[in-house]
Amino acid sequence: MDGVRVNDGVTIREERLTAGEYVDFLKRTDLGSQYPKERFEERVERLVRNVSVSLVARDQTGTVVGVLFGLTDFAYWLYVTDLGVDRAYERQGVGTLLMKTAHRIAGGEKDIAVYLIANEKAVPFYEKLGMKKADDVMQYNHAEWTEFTVR
Repeated sequence: MDGVRVNDGVTIREERLTAGEYVDFLKRTDLGSQYPKERFEERVERLVRNVSVSLVARDQTGTVVGVLFGLTDFAYWLYVTDLGVDRAYERQGVGTLLMKTAHRIAGGEKDIAVYLIANEKAVPFYEKLGMKKADDVMQYNHAEWTEFTVR
């Protein structure tokens, strides 16, 4: 995929980040508090290596300013596992374009349903995109999960 330009200085591309790049990015976003402490480094390494959709927004200096990771079957659904924007780039359309690009890559609006777990502070953003809260999601969660914030 050629880069999608958000504005004069930010471009979105499909690319794989290293775990170190992603951790550095997490420190500049509100996403840094969504991961458990247990085996953090090992799990982030698996995350960046294995997601089926990996979109990265970079500014003109090459700094990561937005990330969207998702899992998809490219036929029916896209599950967005991570969507974050550097605090200095919020409200500039980066998150919206990351979502639209991921939806298109996964198969398009007419074929692909999008699911995610939203942080309460992010709910207004997702509602602005036209998403609605769902009641029909099942959960099986026995993962070790001690909250902490990436710093």
